[in-house]
Amino acid sequence: MDKQAYVHGTGRRKTAIAQVRLSPGSGTIVVNGRPYEQFFPRQVNRNEVLKPLTVAESKEKFDVSVKVIGGGVSGQATAIAHGISRALVEADVNLKTPLRQNRLLTRDARAKERKKVGLKRARKAAQSPKR
Repeated sequence: MDKQAYVHGTGRRKTAIAQVRLSPGSGTIVVNGRPYEQFFPRQVNRNEVLKPLTVAESKEKFDVSVKVIGGGVSGQATAIAHGISRALVEADVNLKTPLRQNRLLTRDARAKERKKVGLKRARKAAQSPKR
């Protein structure tokens, strides 16, 4: 991070999109204008957000600012982790290998399957009458 004051990364999961900005700092994480502890009350989601910073050993090196839209809480947390990972790689290319080994750079493409015509849900059909 020489010329710019920050690096940018975009993370996606299901229908959630997170725009992440990393800037040199003390390690504060702000999501949609609120501290991430307040935005994510469950510890599981907080751990998901912190995972890339823990793997890269840069928890205290960067301030993280996130704008996230769409999806649910869990999808948003994973999208933020994906965005932080991408921004960390942009900041330091040497972090690509450990982040890749922990599956933090791979976009999880699983999404909800659409409902099909004539079925109740994506795959559930009505029970066929026997007599």
